[in-house]
Amino acid sequence: MNKRLKPTPKFASEAAERAFWEKNDSTVYMDWKKAQVAVLPNLKPSTQTISLRLPQHLLDSIKSAANARDVPYQSLIKVWLQEKVQES
Repeated sequence: MNKRLKPTPKFASEAAERAFWEKNDSTVYMDWKKAQVAVLPNLKPSTQTISLRLPQHLLDSIKSAANARDVPYQSLIKVWLQEKVQES
């Protein structure tokens, strides 16, 4: 059964488009069964700066481990955090 889809409206601005899609069901305007997976190889994940207080002895241990691996200690912390998140 082919249902008739409404034409997607034209928007004056991105804000108007965002407001429209927040209030309307997209299945009335597009057939999601025909959707394809998009590959965005150059898209970089956004990062956010945080403040993290660590005991000095722990930070020294992390810096020592990072130095032994010849990587920045912040990068080593990110790798360790990612590994722990994947484990759980």
